Amino acid sequence: MEFVILFLILVFVSLLSGFPVAFILSGVSLLFAFVGVIFGFFDYSFLMAFPNRLFGVMGNQNLLAVPLFIFMGLVLEKTKIAENLIQDMNAMFNKTDSGLAISVVVVGALMAASTGIVGASVVTLGLLTYPVLIKNGYSPSIASGTICASGTLGQIIPPSLVLILLADVLSSSYQQAQLNMGIFSPETITIADLFLGAILPGLLLPIFYTIYLKTLKIKSVESIANKKLSLLNIIYPLGLMFLVLGSIIFGIATPSEAAGIGALGAIFIGYSRNSLTKNILDNCVYDSIRLTSMVFMILIGAILFSLVFRGLGGEEVIHKLLVELPNDKMLTLIIVLVIMFILGFILDFIEITFIVIPLIGPALFTLGFDPLWVGILIALVLQTSFITPPFGFSLFYLRGVLPKTVQTTEIYRGIIPFLIIQVVLMACVFMFPSLATYLPELLLN
Repeated sequence: MEFVILFLILVFVSLLSGFPVAFILSGVSLLFAFVGVIFGFFDYSFLMAFPNRLFGVMGNQNLLAVPLFIFMGLVLEKTKIAENLIQDMNAMFNKTDSGLAISVVVVGALMAASTGIVGASVVTLGLLTYPVLIKNGYSPSIASGTICASGTLGQIIPPSLVLILLADVLSSSYQQAQLNMGIFSPETITIADLFLGAILPGLLLPIFYTIYLKTLKIKSVESIANKKLSLLNIIYPLGLMFLVLGSIIFGIATPSEAAGIGALGAIFIGYSRNSLTKNILDNCVYDSIRLTSMVFMILIGAILFSLVFRGLGGEEVIHKLLVELPNDKMLTLIIVLVIMFILGFILDFIEITFIVIPLIGPALFTLGFDPLWVGILIALVLQTSFITPPFGFSLFYLRGVLPKTVQTTEIYRGIIPFLIIQVVLMACVFMFPSLATYLPELLLN
């Protein structure tokens, strides 16, 4: 147990150094494996499983969707389709109470459903809507809070990259838990399951945001009615969203096939709007390769980490800790979610997905929790950590694009009401699991 604790501490401290996560996971894991073999507390046969695990990852059909969804999101961002959507939504809502802020929420939800990339959504919304909100009488705190919360909707609204990665990891953990319990025909969790499970929470969140903003009753002081509304700027992203999600949910296409359809659809929209040049397309391809390589390098490092952790007896330690907690399954789940929430301050969601869930997942599912329900709760927890001061990643994204005259404390103050709303939604899903399980049971079974 001492070596497991020392291993985790060294990994944690190394992650704070700012060195690339993939190389930290691989390097520290191999170091402990090497030392463990020399001193006899690690069986090198665990590393013999690495090639097969790596081959399994590279041959995973679901993970093929990752680069394609990333590419789709980048095309929609760089061809100004997202920017046009924002402008048209502003023109549609600007005459209602808090209408401009509500338009930001609606656009954030649409961008989430179209791209699933949180950083791009927050940055785009910040650059394009913050000046408009300020000119129309919104305080810096309300404007920044609205933008930050709306841009982070991509964490929970399908086709969220979080849900795609969660589906694969949760499925492996759930199958491992069933094998540990002697079930040799294990069930699985699919991307379609998580997409369907996230729809109701993903719809409720922007609705709650809108209700809050309506209570503020902010009147616009500068009209933008002269902006000519173009329905095509709204129809194109919505059509693409329904095409991609519908093909997955109704079994018409696999996730990777649907992602390919989405990527092709984004290219088609870009060309039809005369906004996709060869240079932009080249940049989208390059950035997609770079981001995909980062994801898969972290995944490879996480595989090594998992094998060494298991070889050191870490899986037994985690299982023992969870089992020895107070004899209350729900309290155990709450403790796990709180730990993941705290880790969300210092680790990216990709790292948490690939590192933490494989460690706690099998032990957690052995206790009998529904993996779909737990998966949606985890996605909501990670989204909440993204907007929680002072370390939320979305806060950092927004801080980078706002004027220097905007104080960081104003951003923190503006996000608090949305953070409370987020916690309320998490509590609702926790107390009423059917919010996450009803649609999958209705449509898939």
